[in-house]
Amino acid sequence: MSRIVYVNGDYVPEAEAKVSVFDRGFLFADGVYEVTSVLDGKLIDFEGHATRLERSLKELDMASPVTMDELLEIHRELVRRNEVAEGMIYLQITRGADADRDFAFPDPEKVPSSIVLFTQSKKLADSPAAKVGMKVISIEDQRWGRRDIKTVQLLYPSMGKMMAKAAGKDDAWMVEDGAVTEGTSNNAYIVKDGVIVTRHLGNEILHGITRAAVLRFAREAQMRVEERPFTIEEAQGADEAFITSASTFVMPVVEIDGEAVGSGTPGPVATRLREIYLDESRKAAI
Repeated sequence: MSRIVYVNGDYVPEAEAKVSVFDRGFLFADGVYEVTSVLDGKLIDFEGHATRLERSLKELDMASPVTMDELLEIHRELVRRNEVAEGMIYLQITRGADADRDFAFPDPEKVPSSIVLFTQSKKLADSPAAKVGMKVISIEDQRWGRRDIKTVQLLYPSMGKMMAKAAGKDDAWMVEDGAVTEGTSNNAYIVKDGVIVTRHLGNEILHGITRAAVLRFAREAQMRVEERPFTIEEAQGADEAFITSASTFVMPVVEIDGEAVGSGTPGPVATRLREIYLDESRKAAI
């Protein structure tokens, strides 16, 4: 069955999906995106993703081509048409396609924003990686300063993924001014003496929707949480480490720059948080 995607108001087979060569997402990475997970055919934390999308658009002075209610219906229709039981829905909104290439923003009254959504069917809940954990390297964070906006400017994170792959590892944690910011596509955490430590919110990191949910669940489970910077050396000496994202949920990290974290196996805090997150998210899915 050909995958059905959504492009600027139409549901079309992926082979027929087209956007202009003058689309600013293609020419300038002038766009934002979101990824919403699907479990049991239902959307996980859609409201959180929609709220962050609205914030990203506002920060870039970009108009949304649809309302959030319409966006929800588009998500549900794509799940239905593609028979997605488990996986993700990717959404991208750009500033649209002007008549020619120009650094100056086009008039939004004349050039509407573009919107594209597509699905990916993929096992998320029963991930083999969650049973063995991830191995990461550290790299310098060379991204632009507004990482709190979820833009499509993903070249350096992609390069980071490839650096990790070249080293035979799974991912990279980025470091700025001696402290870990985040992973290439995830928020980073360590656990020491039962305390969960993750970087505080700011322009330096993405305000993860899964991050917010996991920290809420951790506090409800009477786990201690500290939001502050930490170093690679501190992470290597931690009892546990893990990441969170919409596509990995809670994923243990067992090695950093060749040094085993704790026992070198997924720890009890990350394992328990993953169980809680999956359970609570399924209950609240829409």
